[in-house]
Amino acid sequence: MRFVKPVLLLILLLLVGGFLYFYLPSHDVVRIVGTDVKRVDIAGGSQPESVAGTRDVRFINAVWPDGSPRVYRNEETGWGFPWYFKFDSGNLQAEAQSLVSSAETPKWVRVTHYGWRFPMFSMFPNATSIEQVAGPDDESLPWFNIVFLLLLAFVIWQIWRFVARFREERIEPFIDRLDDGADELANDADGFLRRLRDRFDGS
Repeated sequence: MRFVKPVLLLILLLLVGGFLYFYLPSHDVVRIVGTDVKRVDIAGGSQPESVAGTRDVRFINAVWPDGSPRVYRNEETGWGFPWYFKFDSGNLQAEAQSLVSSAETPKWVRVTHYGWRFPMFSMFPNATSIEQVAGPDDESLPWFNIVFLLLLAFVIWQIWRFVARFREERIEPFIDRLDDGADELANDADGFLRRLRDRFDGS
């Protein structure tokens, strides 16, 4: 039983870490080799552009500096979750098309995205912005992630302090009073039983 709490805590940390890693922005330096639009199946035809349970999805095809493929979808997030407020997928597609280059005269770009690539489930990371950079070795600090994680850690610390203070000032005194009351009740019951036993012994 002593391992249950650490295991549960580890599972919680893995779930939260995976959630943040999936939805926080990531950056890739790649070379764009083309763009296309594919009609894909969806769970329902609720979106305006959907027809009979399908819809058109823009894709940006790229390669890593070592030549291995990297494909992004280019979809708007709108006002929904995750809150990237992306409404310019058409403009981003045109920007990607203007940055298409060959291996002989490469143009390297930094693609900001969220999500993972899972070929088995036809999952693609969603590109949110594209910026041309000097070369494949370009590096940038993830300032947004750093600030976000620091703020998240501060909020968690404040919540932990509040819970600890509440426990110390309210819960523990209440438990102590219950313990004192239980002890007093036990003493009264013990005294009553003792008096009752003495009475029977005297008779």
